[in-house]
Amino acid sequence: MRGAHSTADTAVQAPPHWLRTLALLLICAAYLQGGLVKLFDFGGAVAEMQHFGIAPAEPAAIAVIALELVAPAMIVLGVWRWLAALALAAFTLAATLMANRYWDAPPEARFMLMNAFYEHLGLCGAFLLIVWEDLRARRARRDRAMLAGTKGSALQ
Repeated sequence: MRGAHSTADTAVQAPPHWLRTLALLLICAAYLQGGLVKLFDFGGAVAEMQHFGIAPAEPAAIAVIALELVAPAMIVLGVWRWLAALALAAFTLAATLMANRYWDAPPEARFMLMNAFYEHLGLCGAFLLIVWEDLRARRARRDRAMLAGTKGSALQ
């Protein structure tokens, strides 16, 4: 029948697992790279914290390294993905507001800082979409499990 489509006909197929994993890894790439650089140059990580007036600098550097390495792993592996993505969104927003204040920069630095600011806002948006998608998928799995449980008990 023309114009009549079943839900299955119009449903968007999920991407292949490898492509989804690659996309999540690419979204997290800057954090993995940053965490590894800080891990192997801890003095530089501490100096970066001091540069931005964060004290005590050493514990802050350790916390940032842990976040930048553990949260992406959680996202890619699907372990509390929504929580890790929310943490990286909050961290990225805070770091962006601290490090990319283009409105306070001298004119010669403004363009680069403004680009970095909005690129980081885009990453925040990507992480919020990951949060939304993961919570939606969890809810759908829970609903399917509850429905399966209801069907099973009705048959008994």
